[in-house]
Amino acid sequence: MTLDQWRGKIDAIDAELVRLLNERTRIALEIGKLKKEAGAEIYVPSRERAVLQRLEELNGGPLPAESLRAIYREIMSASLALERDLKIAYLGPRATFTHEAARSRFGGSVEYVSCSTIGDVFSDVENRNVDYGVVPIENSTEGAVTHTLDRFVDTTVRICAEIFLPISLNLLSRAGRESIARVYSKEEAFGQCRRWLNENLPGVEQIPVGSTASAAERAAREEDSAAIAGWLASDLYGISVLERNIQDVSGNVTRFLVLGRSFSAPTGKDKTSILFSVKHKAGALYDALSVFSGSGVNMTRIESRPNRTKAWEYNFFVDFEGHAEDEEAKRTLEKLSEHCLMLRVLGSYPNMGGTES
Repeated sequence: MTLDQWRGKIDAIDAELVRLLNERTRIALEIGKLKKEAGAEIYVPSRERAVLQRLEELNGGPLPAESLRAIYREIMSASLALERDLKIAYLGPRATFTHEAARSRFGGSVEYVSCSTIGDVFSDVENRNVDYGVVPIENSTEGAVTHTLDRFVDTTVRICAEIFLPISLNLLSRAGRESIARVYSKEEAFGQCRRWLNENLPGVEQIPVGSTASAAERAAREEDSAAIAGWLASDLYGISVLERNIQDVSGNVTRFLVLGRSFSAPTGKDKTSILFSVKHKAGALYDALSVFSGSGVNMTRIESRPNRTKAWEYNFFVDFEGHAEDEEAKRTLEKLSEHCLMLRVLGSYPNMGGTES
């Protein structure tokens, strides 16, 4: 076949794709009406997971699974935006990794609201100023985000999903590498790229700023400057990516939580997060945690934080495999409550298992 004939086939397929996408959207809008009449949540993580898993099973290639997920993320994002003016709060400013994580889950068609603090994200969700919020909870190299943990003590919001985002640091600039006179970024980002910078930009001035996003914004205004930031900063500030993944150590992943007002429905592969406190006496925590070892429920994470109202007493945050509505989990939580002064289920949601799917 000739080039024009192959292009004719592409054009015909595109026409059919557009027709089918609009038909899918019309059906999604009908589903949205039914959800609205029933007072149900617009965003349903359990259904999202099922759709993406089914698509991966149907995919015979050559389109990679990651690319297929990205395409359908935007298709679902457009449908959500048409069903309702969906607002997502995130820890800002624009183009931070939290913004990137939110975009990876909700796509580019919904409205995003930048918040200056983690507490503001919680408040916006709690006060119904937004539909959902996205906050960091832990990093694979730096550990827990304590501001997020502390905010769960006195809030009514619930965890309805989790996001795992590999942290990729990139060199962004309007200039070629040989013309760069200075580099902007956060102190932490400079530390994570120290070896690469020494080998590839020796002697270039390194200027710390408050965020990788503000670094990209400044570099976008200056012809001889560069920034170390995420890929989203390149897109939002119109600045080229000169080098990708310049961090010295790969495998750095941050886990984020999607905050809402209700739990996700069970999927068969779920995770539950709880908060509890125990009596201030010898063996109290051991007695509480022994409930898990005897139940068959797999505890995957535990963090402690000081109780802000009582000196030398602590709150404990635990993640375990399973949904709070599972019979085994119910029995475990009932037994655990016998050892606790306070016990709250913060959320049950699809278990992403350390990778985004």
